[in-house]
Amino acid sequence: MAGEALGRRNVWEPSVHYALGKESFCFAGHDISIRESIDTFGALIWPGAVALCQFLENNQQQVNLMDKAVLEIGAGTGLLSIVASLLGAWVTATDLPDILSNLTFNLTRNTKGRCRYTPQVAALTWGQDLERDFPYTSCCYDYVLAADVVYHHDYLEELLATMRHFCRPGNGTTLLWANKVRFQSDTRFTESFKSSFNTTLLSELPQQEVRIYQATAKE
Repeated sequence: MAGEALGRRNVWEPSVHYALGKESFCFAGHDISIRESIDTFGALIWPGAVALCQFLENNQQQVNLMDKAVLEIGAGTGLLSIVASLLGAWVTATDLPDILSNLTFNLTRNTKGRCRYTPQVAALTWGQDLERDFPYTSCCYDYVLAADVVYHHDYLEELLATMRHFCRPGNGTTLLWANKVRFQSDTRFTESFKSSFNTTLLSELPQQEVRIYQATAKE
């Protein structure tokens, strides 16, 4: 089913979303049911999220989320945050305010009674009020997760500023970013990303055109 989702999402912006309702997955030994919505692209499952879920499940020694503080930016439907929670992380899932209702629904349905920690949900608009809502001195995370947050939108600078806010020199935060390559702007963002962080290409899936990067702040 996960493979079908990757294949079915090859086109980033279909003119009509025919497959609405529920998507089903199995990660970390649990069946996961995700409710999608036509309201916004943030309420659909995209290939980078599925790919990063697969990577985290299959590489738990390399990326051990047990008892780690994890923040997801652009959480969308919540699939990635659900999997991180099932793998033992203390998760805060963030997105725009109008995404949070469906995000909360999916998180609650798929993690209640299954996880060491109850995942939290918070509003986060990239580049806005970061120090007020997520003060650097008190909001420290072991991992920041981001999947398919780079596409054809006008907030790439704000996205990069948000990544920098949470991944600062010396704070020990590791960023895991998975993205399907779609546009030339994706390549330009990747160049800016590599200029800001020490980056490693963890995995590349040519068939899905998805790359997964690990990054830490440059000193």
